[in-house]
Amino acid sequence: MNHKKVQRIMHKYHLRPKYTKRTKNQAYKRIEENVMPNLVNRNFNTDAPNKIWVTDITYLIFNNKRAYLSTILDLYDRKIVAYKISNRNDIDIVLDTLNEAIRIRKDVKGLILHSDQGHQYTSFQYKKVCESNGITISMSRKGTLIDDSPMESFHGILKKETLYNNDITNLEEYIDIVKDWLIFYNTKRIKNRDYN
Repeated sequence: MNHKKVQRIMHKYHLRPKYTKRTKNQAYKRIEENVMPNLVNRNFNTDAPNKIWVTDITYLIFNNKRAYLSTILDLYDRKIVAYKISNRNDIDIVLDTLNEAIRIRKDVKGLILHSDQGHQYTSFQYKKVCESNGITISMSRKGTLIDDSPMESFHGILKKETLYNNDITNLEEYIDIVKDWLIFYNTKRIKNRDYN
């Protein structure tokens, strides 16, 4: 039955279509009760590893295609503890990064893990993994990028030294360059510890 015929029948019998309001996907909504205070309070220096980690997600975009990079950085030596790249900006990428970091470093009890208030970091799944491993969650104030400036700075450096310094032809090639650069960053690149 074509569209015009349906319209005529509906008009004849005084029928009106019922519209349903689209609601935002609950999986991508920040859970307010899981927003935690800012325990780091822009004090980005620590005297030992595994005391304060910072984490965030950034876009890797090339030719209107995108992937997402989730990283965890240790403020002690400014090295990346773990990272994951995915084509989805969801809770799984954050949990996979966190579980990989815990697997690598093992002794994380008492650690502070600082992030923004993104939906992934206020999820019950994230909170559960942190609590079950003795990790204390800290969060930047809403919309205050400077509260997580080590991660913001790291992502800026990454994009400057990968995307803008290479003759890239596709997203997959860009992702490979990012992976190589992360190894270089952890092993050879001089780190900037002055984020205050």
